[in-house]
Amino acid sequence: MTPPRTPQIPVVVLAGFLGSGKTTLLNHLLRNRAGTRIGVIVNDFGAIEIDAMTVSGQVGSTVSLGNGCLCCAVDASELDTFLETLTRPSARLDVIVIEASGLAEPQELVRMLLASDNPRIRYGGLVEVVDAAEFDSTRQRHPELDRHLDVADLVVLNKTDRVGEADRARLRATVAELSGPAAVICAVHGRIDPELLFDPALRPDHEDKVRQLTFEDLLRQEATDGHEGHDDHLHAAYESVDFTSDIPMDPRRFMEFLDSRPDGLYRIKGFADFGAGDRDNTYALHAVGRFLRFVPRPWARGEQRLTQLVMIGAGIDAEALLAGLAACRADGPASEGRADATDSSATERGMWGVLRYVQNEADPVDVQRADPWDGQRADPMDVQEAAAEA
Repeated sequence: MTPPRTPQIPVVVLAGFLGSGKTTLLNHLLRNRAGTRIGVIVNDFGAIEIDAMTVSGQVGSTVSLGNGCLCCAVDASELDTFLETLTRPSARLDVIVIEASGLAEPQELVRMLLASDNPRIRYGGLVEVVDAAEFDSTRQRHPELDRHLDVADLVVLNKTDRVGEADRARLRATVAELSGPAAVICAVHGRIDPELLFDPALRPDHEDKVRQLTFEDLLRQEATDGHEGHDDHLHAAYESVDFTSDIPMDPRRFMEFLDSRPDGLYRIKGFADFGAGDRDNTYALHAVGRFLRFVPRPWARGEQRLTQLVMIGAGIDAEALLAGLAACRADGPASEGRADATDSSATERGMWGVLRYVQNEADPVDVQRADPWDGQRADPMDVQEAAAEA
């Protein structure tokens, strides 16, 4: 497999019915981006402060697709045109957010992204925003909401300040049941920790000393003056678990762990060392919801060979996750008494499970061939299997 030659930018789909708070959440991300350069594709600017963006010179980083429903207004090739603009190296973006129309079918947007032949992007997850105060009535008017929740990777139960504690618990349980393994985060005014969706960009100090006034600068004072400026303890809605090992991972057991990862585990990121499975490469791991991809790269001269992972989710059992990963090590408890523990051929066979999730840049994934969402209800894993087997 040939690893991508260019850095891949995560593309996050932000969906939800009209009035759920998608634009509020997007504005919150833009206010709290901490130096991260965000590209935005939206149907119309709505409540996004376009005047402020004009002043800050960032309109070129935002693309409007017109007044129609995003998933209906563009096909995969047209979406690729916009993504091509935003992923040019000169744009220097770190993440792209697609704000879907309130009437959009989010699974179609995900299908388009997975079918894209742009080597500079990777799927960053489907975030479904739900209005807690209007959930029951919205579900009654739009029964397709159940289908939207079923394919979400992260659900933001928004406006929870407008319901009582008992209703909040009931709604969260209902949403969790409908969304299956997706993480469910409660929020007010769309305020979630941006690190749930993307990693903060690390910039050289000199870039911040002399620079143009940005959108973030213009909004920070407004946020500080209002009730949305106090975003302390956003991390309380989720957990982050770190795992480091200087012992290589057994590829077969590691894939079994990833295939059975628990509900609520939203993101896994980091690097895996498979030892004898591939002594030449470390494998960058990107998992969001039920999507998984490995990107191999050669070990640098003198680089310490470690597996380093960060797992992010809601309602997860940190001790169980760490124990599960420890058992995936080449000398872990699962290897005791097994004849294949030191069998190099078994290790090589195990690597095929990893390589299924490595995309060859010269052979882009053709998810449309599988047409995974042809029908009223589909298994989200069909998309991942199609992506892995292409």
